Amino acid sequence: MTPPNPVALVTGGARRIGATIARRLHASGYDVALHYRDSHAEAQALAAELEQRRAGSVLTLQADLVMLERLPDLVAAVVARFGRMDALVNNASAFFPTPLATATVAQWDTLMAANVAAPFFLAQSAAPHLRAAGGAIVNLADIHGERPLRNHAIYGVGKAALIHMTQALALELAPSVRVNAVAPGAILWPEEGTEAAAQKRLLAATPLARMGTPEEIAEAVRWLLRDATYCTGQVIRVDGGRLLA
Repeated sequence: MTPPNPVALVTGGARRIGATIARRLHASGYDVALHYRDSHAEAQALAAELEQRRAGSVLTLQADLVMLERLPDLVAAVVARFGRMDALVNNASAFFPTPLATATVAQWDTLMAANVAAPFFLAQSAAPHLRAAGGAIVNLADIHGERPLRNHAIYGVGKAALIHMTQALALELAPSVRVNAVAPGAILWPEEGTEAAAQKRLLAATPLARMGTPEEIAEAVRWLLRDATYCTGQVIRVDGGRLLA
C-alpha cells in the first residue's frame, strides 16, 4: 500500500514567496493547504495549477490570521481533508512603516498579530498533529529581526519575537517536532515600489551583489522540512551575506 503524501499548511500561500514555497513543496511530494486572506483569484489559480499536476492534492483556506480565534479551525480543516499534518510554514506577514512619532496602537496590534501571535497559535493548534507525524515548522523571519530597519520598529520587534519563538518552540516541541526559521534578505521589492536609488544602495550593501529569488527561499524551506533532520531552533539567513556587510 502506498503511504500517504506528507501534508503542509502554507500561510500566505497564494502569491509571491508563499506561492513559490507551495509549488516547491508540492513538487517534492507534499499535499498542500494554501491559506490566503484576500487573494482569492490567485489562490484558486494556483490550486488549479497544482491539481492538474496531481489530483486531490490541494486545499484552499481563506482566513484573516489577525482573527486568532479562527486559527484552530484552519488546522482542523487541513486534518479533516488530508487526515494528517506534517508541516506548518508560517509565511504570511504584515509589513508597513511605523515611524515612532506617528505609530499607533492599532498598527502595533496588527503587526504583532500577523507576525507573532498567528504563528504562535497556529503552532499550538498544529502541535498534536505534527507530533503524530514527526513533522516540522518553518517560520519566515527577516534579517531585520536581528538588525533594525529605519522607521519599521514595530515590524522588526515582531520578527525578533518570531526568531525567539522559533527557538523556544524548538525546545518545547523536541524531540518529535523540529522548528526552524528562514530569514530572507532582498528577495522581492515591496509591492508599493522602491526608489531606484534605494534599490542600488541595498544591492551595493549585499556581498553577493544581487537580489535573491523566491526559489532560493523555497528551497531553504524545503530543506529545513525534509532534509535538515538534525537541525532545530536554527535561523537560516538567505540574504546574500547582507547582514555581514
